[in-house]
Amino acid sequence: MEHLFSEVDAYFSEKLVGNDPLFDKLLQNNEKYGLPPHDVSPSQGKFLYLLAKIKGAKRILEIGTLGGYSSLWFAKALDSDGQLISLEFDSKHAAVAKENLTAANVSDQVTILVGAAAESLKHMVLSETAPFDLIFIDADKENNSVYLEYALKLAKPGTIIIGDNVVRDGAVLVANSTDGRVQGVRSFVDDLAAHPKLSSIAIETVGVKGYDGFTISIVEF
Repeated sequence: MEHLFSEVDAYFSEKLVGNDPLFDKLLQNNEKYGLPPHDVSPSQGKFLYLLAKIKGAKRILEIGTLGGYSSLWFAKALDSDGQLISLEFDSKHAAVAKENLTAANVSDQVTILVGAAAESLKHMVLSETAPFDLIFIDADKENNSVYLEYALKLAKPGTIIIGDNVVRDGAVLVANSTDGRVQGVRSFVDDLAAHPKLSSIAIETVGVKGYDGFTISIVEF
């Protein structure tokens, strides 16, 4: 079935995403610098782009930059007055992402903050950063609940919050897992379920990135 899922994913990607050389060059540059291949798939990137477009997002917050693949999808969804702020712990990853986004001619709309995301988020809250229309959480899963707590402080009514990699080949079902990433996701899902100001759902995905999924929430207060 895995082979079938990948073939179907490739079919839809070819038909509906297409082949943009900007993304190909970005991934090639990531590989050249030895970055891990943890980017979203082309179909998932297009989905994020469409969500941002549907929302009419002017301000997007991304927690976890890596080489800037999803950042580029978000940047392409922004109007000329839009802004993306992306948080990245690893300075090497951030440098590669900046190089990639400059090459794609979107760097003027993207700010990459380097350092521990929790610290960057805390500073943003304390400095009363303007709220965001869409927030994408795709960093170390162990801290997902921390990121959600800060995301809510940087949100407003109608803000969309997306949490990536929540299925983890079904490992999310293992309540006694010793994997901190799984426990981080489970805690995150519990927080989504319990929060009175969030309406959430999880979507399972299959394809070139295997069996995984994401949560999507809307802030209702």
